[in-house]
Amino acid sequence: MEDNLVERIQANPNYQKLVATRSSYGWLMTWAMMIVYYGFILLIAFDKELLSARMGAGVMTWGMPIGLFVIVFTVIITGIYVRRANSEFDDLTAAIRKEVL
Repeated sequence: MEDNLVERIQANPNYQKLVATRSSYGWLMTWAMMIVYYGFILLIAFDKELLSARMGAGVMTWGMPIGLFVIVFTVIITGIYVRRANSEFDDLTAAIRKEVL
């Protein structure tokens, strides 16, 4: 009984669309996060002078807003993924359940 259910789910076109879309979107988000995060790490490793340079006549250095950008980017990209997962991906999952069960 369970094997038949698994085969029906895997044969469903909505399931195939869900897997392909979610996978490619997940990889896109992963690469975007890796570029930002590892770009920041490489900047720390190879251009410390830029990060320690003061902004104008104040006491803040460039490292603070760049580091804050990495944190904010992480929160935003997570929110974007969750929003899409809660709408498009959940709708496809519901359609698969309705058709298969």
